[in-house]
Amino acid sequence: MSTPAAGAATLTPRRSSRFVAWVRAWRAGLVPFDEVADAVAGHEEHLVADAPGTWTDVPLPQALPTLAKLSPDEIRLVLPAPGDPRGLPGPGGDFAGAALVAGEAVVAGGLGLIPQVRTHTSGSGDTFETVLWRVYPLPADAPAASLTLPGAAEAEAELAAALADTTAALTRLDVAQWRPELAGALEALRRPDGATDLPPGFDPRARRLFARAAVLDRVLALAGHATPGGAINNYEAQQRDAALRPLTTACRQALVAACNAPLRP
Repeated sequence: MSTPAAGAATLTPRRSSRFVAWVRAWRAGLVPFDEVADAVAGHEEHLVADAPGTWTDVPLPQALPTLAKLSPDEIRLVLPAPGDPRGLPGPGGDFAGAALVAGEAVVAGGLGLIPQVRTHTSGSGDTFETVLWRVYPLPADAPAASLTLPGAAEAEAELAAALADTTAALTRLDVAQWRPELAGALEALRRPDGATDLPPGFDPRARRLFARAAVLDRVLALAGHATPGGAINNYEAQQRDAALRPLTTACRQALVAACNAPLRP
């Protein structure tokens, strides 16, 4: 029987990571244009708002040509968090603020893109979601983004160390008592997941790092949620958050390092 946690481990990874990986591979000439939008969107409907030269929301394939003149190195994944804005092109501004709220963004030349999930209800009462990529023009005089994030090798080592430390901390907190279904999600870390594949051009280390970090990122999102029925009190929740924080940071850095890694033919 599948559990909510196990199900969380099979959901789509961060949309910005998929966007960056596949658009970079396209711009490197490693995948055809016709495959990019489907690879980014998967089974979702993706629209783009405020793309240059458009006057209304357009389907993702119609907006992607806006990026056709960019090189792969001009397209980057950014996963900022409060107190850790690394990767954002300068402090302040509409894009930086929205990226911090969303926790993810794409920097593509002079544009920034942020995915927003919209929930709709049909006339029959069914609910469905669409993803709207909102485009922000970046100031021409914005300071260059910080490039102090680790490379894939360093990020992989930091993720492994953080995972070991966090597992020990959660064991001491008896995490199984208040979140037993996490075991099913953690088991997914040992299984391949088609949703965590990178496109051609990424080396084996980047692929391995992305696959592990993408699943772990979704497990962490679940672990950070309030437990059903208030199974833990505020003090225990603070302990949990403190235990998860280093791993969450290492996981974000791993995703960024993998998706922004140099591409090879």
